[in-house]
Amino acid sequence: MTTRITVTALALAGLTAGAALAEDDPRPEGLAALGPPPIPADNPMTPEKVALGEKLFFDPILSGNYGMPCSACHRPEAGWAVQAPISFGYPGTTHWRNSQTVVNSAYYGKLFWAGASGSLEHQARSAARGGVAGNGEDDMMEARLAFVPEYRAAFKQVFGDDWPNIRHAYMAIAAYQRTLVQTDTPFDGYMRGDDDALTEPQKRGLALFAGKANCIACHNGPLLTDEAYYNTGVPPYGGWEEDPVAQVTFRFELYAKGVTEKKYRELKDDPGLYFRTKQASDMGKFRVPSLRYTKYTFPYMHNGMIETLRDVVVFYNEGGGENEFAENKSPLIRPLGLTDAEIDDLVAFLESLSGEEILAEDPELPVMEPLPVAQN
Repeated sequence: MTTRITVTALALAGLTAGAALAEDDPRPEGLAALGPPPIPADNPMTPEKVALGEKLFFDPILSGNYGMPCSACHRPEAGWAVQAPISFGYPGTTHWRNSQTVVNSAYYGKLFWAGASGSLEHQARSAARGGVAGNGEDDMMEARLAFVPEYRAAFKQVFGDDWPNIRHAYMAIAAYQRTLVQTDTPFDGYMRGDDDALTEPQKRGLALFAGKANCIACHNGPLLTDEAYYNTGVPPYGGWEEDPVAQVTFRFELYAKGVTEKKYRELKDDPGLYFRTKQASDMGKFRVPSLRYTKYTFPYMHNGMIETLRDVVVFYNEGGGENEFAENKSPLIRPLGLTDAEIDDLVAFLESLSGEEILAEDPELPVMEPLPVAQN
C-alpha cells in the first residue's frame, strides 16, 4: 500500500510521541519513537508557507538552467531520493554522492553526508547553488521569481516581500520539507507500547540490533543515528574508474573543496569529512544516516555501493570493507558472527523502521508573465 499526501494533510500536523513507557518495559534503552519535528523560531510554519515551499521544491525555476528542481534528485516515487548509486548532476556533470531521502530530514542537526549544512534552510541554498546540483545564482533565481505573478503574491502574503526574496524561498522549501515526516512505523508503534506492532522476527531482529550486532552503537535515539562520523570501509564508487564525466566531477569537487596537489592527483576515493576539517584522521568518514524510511531508499551508503538492506547487514556482518583510508576505519566495525537466520531477522527489523510509502503528485506550477509597466 502507499500513502498519498498533500500539503494540507501534513502541514502543521499534530504529531505526538505517544505515552511514556513503563519503567520495567523490556524495550531497549537508547531507542525511542519519533516525535514531531523541531521548528526553528525564526521560520515558523504556516499552511501558506508550506504551500509555497511545495511549489518551489518541484519548480525548476530555482536552478541555473531552469531544469533542476529539488525534486530532480528527490523523487517521491524513489524514496524522495534517487534509486541509483550516484545522484543526478547538473547537465554536463554527474553528481558524486548518493542522494539522501528528504523524508525525516527535518530532524537532522547536520545535513549532507559530511554535515556541511546545519539547517534545512542552508541545505536548500547549498543545493540550489551547488556546481553539480542546481548551479544557480541567487540574483538570477530571484529575478525569475519576480516574473511570476503567483509567486509575487505568495511572497507578499507569507513574508511581506514587495518582490520575492531568495532567502525566503529557501525558508519556504525548508518548511515544506518539515512536513515530510513519518512517525507511524511499526517500530514507533512498538516503542509506544503496542506489543503487536512488530512481528516475532522483527522483535528478534530488534534484540540483535541492540545486542549481538550492536547496530545501536551508532544508530540510536528516535532518529536512529548519533550523527557522528565514521569510516566503515565502504569501497570506492566504481564509476570513477569507468565514467569520464564522473571522474571529471570528482576532480572538480576535490579542487573546489580544497585538497593538496598531491591528493588532487592521487586520490581515488571520497575523502568525506576531511573536506570540512582538513584533518587526516577524518579521511573517509561520513555522517551516520538515519535508518528510517530506508525500505524505499536503495541503494545504500554515501556512494550507493551496497544494493539492498540485506547486503548492508551482510557487509557489516563480515566486518565492513576496505577503502583507501583503511587507517581510519572505525574499531566498531568488526565481524559479527550472525547466522543466516539472524541476518533475516535483522533485515525484518530494519524494514519495520519504514511505514507506508509516502507519495505526492507534482503540483501545478505557475508561469512567468511580463512585469507590469510602471505608469506615470
